[in-house]
Amino acid sequence: MPELDAEDAKLVTLARSARGRTGAPEGAAVRDTDGRTYVAASVGLRSLRLSALQAAVAAAVSSGVEGLEAAAIVSDADAVEQEGLAAVRELTPSAPVHLAGPDGVLRLTV
Repeated sequence: MPELDAEDAKLVTLARSARGRTGAPEGAAVRDTDGRTYVAASVGLRSLRLSALQAAVAAAVSSGVEGLEAAAIVSDADAVEQEGLAAVRELTPSAPVHLAGPDGVLRLTV
């Protein structure tokens, strides 16, 4: 498995932090085209359910972001969830989305 570049490795670190801080099943971080990052954990309210990636993209979009450079998710899952991936692709079809395990080890990039 290829190593992440330093900037994408930071996204994994931020996603791990969000997950650990909240005790959520997943954490995510996205970097916009200006280099700013947005971090979120999954949301599991009765009235609102968002994956961590959906929540991070929502935070970015609500701040006026028009494009993403990359995204990272930290989760026990074996695949990137499709709704969050679709949100990233809607903004920037070519942005890499990295999935890492809770230990921060990269599992795959889509």
